[in-house]
Amino acid sequence: MAEIKVAFWNVQNLFDTVVSPIAADFEFTPEQGWTSDVFAAKVANLAKIIKQMHGGAGPDLLGLCEVENKGVVERLIAKIGRADYRLAHVESPDIRGIDCSLIYSADLFNDPAASDMQGHLVHFRFPTRDIFQVRLTFKATGTELNVFVNHWPSRRQGQFQSEPHRITVGERCGQLVDEVLKLDREAYTLVPDTAAGLVQLNARWNRNVLLMGDFNDDPFNRSMTDYLLASKDLDKVEEEVKAGESRQIPTIKSYLDRTPVLFNLSWPLLGVPDTGSIFFSGDSANTMNLFDQFIVSRGLHFGESGLKARAGSVQIFRPTDMATGSKRRPKSFDKKTKKGFSDHFPIEMMIDTV
Repeated sequence: MAEIKVAFWNVQNLFDTVVSPIAADFEFTPEQGWTSDVFAAKVANLAKIIKQMHGGAGPDLLGLCEVENKGVVERLIAKIGRADYRLAHVESPDIRGIDCSLIYSADLFNDPAASDMQGHLVHFRFPTRDIFQVRLTFKATGTELNVFVNHWPSRRQGQFQSEPHRITVGERCGQLVDEVLKLDREAYTLVPDTAAGLVQLNARWNRNVLLMGDFNDDPFNRSMTDYLLASKDLDKVEEEVKAGESRQIPTIKSYLDRTPVLFNLSWPLLGVPDTGSIFFSGDSANTMNLFDQFIVSRGLHFGESGLKARAGSVQIFRPTDMATGSKRRPKSFDKKTKKGFSDHFPIEMMIDTV
């Protein structure tokens, strides 16, 4: 049985030294102390941590957010030194010029076509950071894995003032997941009302979907539970598409009205004191938050379509040299000392083939 080692990390302001025409990155220029040497140190520090992940083997699939462009991630890959690493990336017009990326192992996955990569934006008065969607194929079996790398709107304005933005992005992300797992109205009308038709609907319903990211909300916040529909309860996730009372397949209304519920693998981490992926206390009594999460579709949780999320494998990666203080909080990068890494810890999980 093969395995896929997965990780996600908000690498906190991985900017190059060039002023971007679309990005408000004036603090990341040589004039402001963000020199080539400082940038190189940031890249080296991040690479050091990534090489330690998964017991020193490193991840086979690594989602990143808060990167300025494709070039900075390519520098990071070169520093990591994994010859099998490839990059999926689409530049987005975020106001700060920061994107989401996905690094994958070419030993395990085929290179996605350009049509298999898309950055989705939600437009407020300015475009959000993208929801980056990549459709990968596992080489050994031809199994499909649909990955969404997320970086939802921040809490800089306060949790409740900014919550509507994350709710809006959560709803949009949920809609994108629905498009993967459900047929649209026109396609549904072509499904025969037979046992084979029901198999076809469930094959779609059980596709492998993996969401990872910095959601800037905890698993229990409304954007996650009520709008993305990421649940901690399997009874909301486990039901397949069932036949209608007098039909082999459901009626078109009942099918189109039904929304797939996702399973949030990160909930068990909430019960551990002084544990989280980020130290954030701007507007909450909590000090450690679990903004960085893995969420999966029904098919990926139960192993219905060739891949299965390994139960209990999700963890926060907190190496000693990355944490500061007795409570082991993440150590941000300091451009003056060239020490530190990010204000987020990475998270890890495993996926098995079945």
